[in-house]
Amino acid sequence: MSGKLYLVATPIGNLDDMTFRAIETLKNVDVVVYEERKEGSRLLRHFGIEKPVESLNEHNEAASTFIILDHLRNGKSVAIVSDCGTPVFSDPGQLLVRKAVEAGIKIVPIPGASSLMPALTVSGFSIDQFVFYGWLSPKRPRRIAELQQLRRELRAIILMDTPYRLIPLVKDIAEVFGDSRRICVAFDLTMADEEIFHGTAPQLASKFEKEERKGEFVVVIEGKGK
Repeated sequence: MSGKLYLVATPIGNLDDMTFRAIETLKNVDVVVYEERKEGSRLLRHFGIEKPVESLNEHNEAASTFIILDHLRNGKSVAIVSDCGTPVFSDPGQLLVRKAVEAGIKIVPIPGASSLMPALTVSGFSIDQFVFYGWLSPKRPRRIAELQQLRRELRAIILMDTPYRLIPLVKDIAEVFGDSRRICVAFDLTMADEEIFHGTAPQLASKFEKEERKGEFVVVIEGKGK
């Protein structure tokens, strides 16, 4: 009989957000699969968990998928975690899940911390409907074109990017959207230095240019309304 594949959400910064269920799952599975050794080892060490491990990331996804599937087919239970948040979502693992579905292997999601819901709820915008766009292109001309397309979107828009692109992203939002819509930047959510910024894109672009600021962030653009 095949083992089970657990998709275990982990904290996005504050380790106190780890759920009891997630800890118990990691303690009870046969193998833990992490994205990067440094973050995976830190997580397991913090909760006193010692398990055989495998890695699955953007560089080895295809090869690791088949190794992990062998574990599952041999009856071993496997938990996959990403560096932070929910595995598979905007992270490697989609190939593994797809192959597990095709093989009839039971998949169990273990929910946990997320940056999306906190960012949406603190935005103050209408969030009955929203669009998760995720990462825009790292190339500015393409990024501007994507933002111009998004300007027609009626719903609130969620954007994410790497820490060093906060200022370029907000400046580009300011160029395309101007003062027409407010934005919310949720910075270092769950961490001791967590900050929430509200304003127009030009206002926040000017603010961030004057300050040295680098960290994880989520941007919510207010919906256009009907």
